[in-house]
Amino acid sequence: MKPIDEQHIAEPGLVVITGGDEDTVRAVMATLEEPWATSGIAPVRRDPGEPGARARIYADVLCPGWEGP
Repeated sequence: MKPIDEQHIAEPGLVVITGGDEDTVRAVMATLEEPWATSGIAPVRRDPGEPGARARIYADVLCPGWEGP
């Protein structure tokens, strides 16, 4: 599994996660669930002819306890 790069998410909404493999994408989804309300672990998909795996979830990053930048 490749390392996960951090990226700031400023608003709640759709988060598209793209990674090299299914395990990496699932790990990112699980990490997002820890501090924020999310739609949960979504199915991981691979598009024919495109590299990497991908998933889409909704994340509410402005839930109570969130400390902004």
